[in-house]
Amino acid sequence: MRFIITGRNIVVTDSLRTAVEEKLGKLDRFFASETEVHVTLSVQKERQKIEVTIPVKGHIIRSEQESDDMYVSIDLVEEVIERQLKKYKNKIIDKKQNQAAFAKEFVEEEPEDDVEQTGDIEIIRTKHFGIKPMYPEDACIQMELLGHSFYVFLNAETDEVNVVYKRKGNTYGLIEPEMD
Repeated sequence: MRFIITGRNIVVTDSLRTAVEEKLGKLDRFFASETEVHVTLSVQKERQKIEVTIPVKGHIIRSEQESDDMYVSIDLVEEVIERQLKKYKNKIIDKKQNQAAFAKEFVEEEPEDDVEQTGDIEIIRTKHFGIKPMYPEDACIQMELLGHSFYVFLNAETDEVNVVYKRKGNTYGLIEPEMD
């Protein structure tokens, strides 16, 4: 794995870099050697936050954790990503989608900012992302890997933009547009 480590409002010291590489290096057994791991360390109002993004051919594995101590945050994020990978391995591999992005041993192993409300709507962040066709089940997997409660995607069956979302009771919903 190749680490790309950046800092926001924090200097990435050698000891922080070493801690990140050692702790997240444990995930090495899950990924192919050329996999890039994007790590952002930040400090906001005395909260130590780490964001880890691992793009793997059509999917993104992502987690962010924060605590009072950056080293604790690093430990937490590693645990969350490992748990995500184990939970979704079978779903990803069963569809034969991303086997090349993962280590052979892993595949074969047995199974935001505060804004004061003034009455006006204020958009404080805009995200741009590439959209590609996928099936609703794949979109649910991607949503879970990202740790989000909804996911916007281009439905491969209908060629329309859809949204999947998490419902109570560990179920999912699908929003499809209805054109007049």
